[in-house]
Amino acid sequence: MISTLINPKQIIAARVAKELRDGDVVNLGIGLPTMVPNFLPEDVNVILQSENGYIGLGPLEGEIDPDLVNAGGQPSSILPGGAFFDSLFSFELIRGGHVDVTVLGGLEVDANGNLANWMVPGKMVPGMGGAMDLVTGAKKVIVAMEHMAKNGSSKILQQCRLPLTGKGVVDMIVTELAVFRVTEAGLVLEELQEGVDLETVKEKTEASFTVNPALA
Repeated sequence: MISTLINPKQIIAARVAKELRDGDVVNLGIGLPTMVPNFLPEDVNVILQSENGYIGLGPLEGEIDPDLVNAGGQPSSILPGGAFFDSLFSFELIRGGHVDVTVLGGLEVDANGNLANWMVPGKMVPGMGGAMDLVTGAKKVIVAMEHMAKNGSSKILQQCRLPLTGKGVVDMIVTELAVFRVTEAGLVLEELQEGVDLETVKEKTEASFTVNPALA
């Protein structure tokens, strides 16, 4: 199994960071996705866009400004060349297809690339935020989440049970156990995280999937 010396969220964030390319405009969801920039190589610089009205956000450490916060309310910083604007312009960037990659957390993802990540019926939620716009407007949608729910059930399902954020919108799923690609034919297991075997992934994944021959 995975080394206890590394937090599962760090494993996920580090793997997602490998998907980002120099110059990408990237929107990060709240929580785990905000850890991704910590693992970018030195030669990869991305432009962070936040739906509450920023582009060019800096790291969540160092010289942060308590009056400048990302979409999750975390004090942040802004890099030289960054800009501030209203929510209307921010969502025009998203809806206009100008975001290269969005990295979002998930409550459930299924074999058809459907995503549920904004509400659990009966529980109080602040709102859907920009998730529905991001999954339809971004060029690539990566779901970064732990493989299992707190109750021990799989979060990668044959069919989502919670209200959907978007239908058929997910391109890639990254968990602390594995990396899946979503295709028209269903899920393809592309990678196993270090120290994880195929049987463990099969046991903890409800959805059916095929395995990249390179893993055989």
